[in-house]
Amino acid sequence: MESSVLWIEKHRPKNFDEVKGHEKIIERLRAFVEQKNVPHLLFTGPAGVGKTTLALIVAKELFKEGWKQNFLELNSSDERGIDVIREKVKDFARTKAIAQVPYKIILLDECDALTREAQQALRRTMENYSSSCRFILSANYSSRIIDPIQSRCITFRFKPLEKETVTLLIKEICKAEKLKIENDAIEALYELAQGDGRRIANILQSCASMSKTITASSVYAIVSAAEPQEVKKILELAVKGDFPKAKSMLLEVMIKHGLSGLDIIKQIQKEIWSLAIPDTSKIRLIDKCAEIEFRMVEGSDEFLQLEALLVNFIQK
Repeated sequence: MESSVLWIEKHRPKNFDEVKGHEKIIERLRAFVEQKNVPHLLFTGPAGVGKTTLALIVAKELFKEGWKQNFLELNSSDERGIDVIREKVKDFARTKAIAQVPYKIILLDECDALTREAQQALRRTMENYSSSCRFILSANYSSRIIDPIQSRCITFRFKPLEKETVTLLIKEICKAEKLKIENDAIEALYELAQGDGRRIANILQSCASMSKTITASSVYAIVSAAEPQEVKKILELAVKGDFPKAKSMLLEVMIKHGLSGLDIIKQIQKEIWSLAIPDTSKIRLIDKCAEIEFRMVEGSDEFLQLEALLVNFIQK
């Protein structure tokens, strides 16, 4: 399988019909494009769910063959200062579009990385050049965008890709690359990617470099994660009161997979819900996971904190 970056670029959807998921968002964007009346847009949501792809499709559907002359894409995490807004953005925005559409489009990707001064300058630019330019802002966290910018945009909130969409994407990649994938590997990919399409392509590329047959074990090995049954076994031992064996197995799993304390505690939190213990105990243990994670972030010894967490699983 070729590089996942190249694969994503080569197979990026070219129009609205090729996009998987986000049907309601696509319906509204298609209406804007058909009327040739696109307002300023704010796309927010997690990484790898199609925000940039849909922004590119809006430009291609509006301007057809001339979309590159009327579209500017900037990544705000690379160019995040006020000078970018004053120079690159203003220079592009002040000129008229070379098309039947009376405005150009500027995509500011990861615009939540812009400094507050740059965002203030952007606010004025959006006002002054609204007749000749429209902005599409893409951000992972809308709370980092100042309110004056948010009020000037129509906001579209993207969710992580749903399981059906992820399964379809995995099968399409495997078919195109002549890979064989087992059903439990699809389930593992869905759990590990958490709705991120880019992450799915990256994991599949890594797995394909080792074998044309992809299994759940190979997926967990590639991402350096413990298999769910391993984590569940540790917790079940602790629940039964076999603390020494649970502690020993936890250390073994962490060394085997090269896991940090923060990595393993996230997996522990997921497996708590599958334990055969009362719901009140599950809620108490989730609360304890949050406390232990906070201690780790603050600098406490990871394995000592995980031992303390395991003690709480012992049923009294």
